[in-house]
Amino acid sequence: MFKPLNRHVHIELIAENTHKPDTGILLPEDFKPAENRHAMATVITASEDVKFRHLIEKSTRIVVDKAMVEKINFGDESINVVLENYILGIIS
Repeated sequence: MFKPLNRHVHIELIAENTHKPDTGILLPEDFKPAENRHAMATVITASEDVKFRHLIEKSTRIVVDKAMVEKINFGDESINVVLENYILGIIS
């Protein structure tokens, strides 16, 4: 089990809806639409020293700056963490 330290929060990113309606407009094969800068995530656990830890219990949905999410791979496992500064809000 992973336990975050140093103001980090262990999260699971919520997959974005990637359904795109067929508009009939032809686009180049290498075209990539602009990605959202922010993402929704679910809290798994938080470091003891996160300032607002009492607000983000397990399964709390939050909004994070997607560019600041760190994916850590070790062994056969992969986890996502984000520093408390890049949590922008809580979804109730």
